[in-house]
Amino acid sequence: MAFDPPAIAKLFAHRDGYRCARWRRPVAPVIFGLSEASLAVFRDATRAVLADAGHPLAETDPEMGANMMTFFLRGWKELQDLPELDRLTGRPGLAGRMLGSDAGQYRLLRFDSDGSIRACICFVNMGGPLAHAHPGQLAETLAMRAMLSFACDVVPTPELAALIRAAYDPVLPVAATDPSHALRLAARLQE
Repeated sequence: MAFDPPAIAKLFAHRDGYRCARWRRPVAPVIFGLSEASLAVFRDATRAVLADAGHPLAETDPEMGANMMTFFLRGWKELQDLPELDRLTGRPGLAGRMLGSDAGQYRLLRFDSDGSIRACICFVNMGGPLAHAHPGQLAETLAMRAMLSFACDVVPTPELAALIRAAYDPVLPVAATDPSHALRLAARLQE
């Protein structure tokens, strides 16, 4: 699938308008709820996606410790057991809302004052539709979705990887709210 400007603009068409943001600070990931064997697959996928985008990985973020947090749950009911979930997410009642949901994941982005991604928190329900997902494919999907402020779910493809690399071009802003930004991304995909 080729990404032309309208297709790119749709990827970042949030309810409040166009918003494409990337990470500025190095990414310091942490993963909860996986066995040691599975953990390696997800760590490797995150490292590979960051390396492909040319973005640095860090052991810790100086302000937050970890700034990319992924929680694997056996079901949404486990959200109720996470200490200080409301404080972590800034979304009071999230556990209750997710209990009635058949969603496979919930992703929350926080932003710095310049609009760049400050943190990504992702909850993955492995008891729902993702129960039989291939670990490698799921790991790559989660890592790629965390790289930009996508307004919709995206599926890893070589074209999506190229779009992420284009968005991390140092010439482009770390965040954009004007849909003409999609034209700049599309132009970089043609190079």
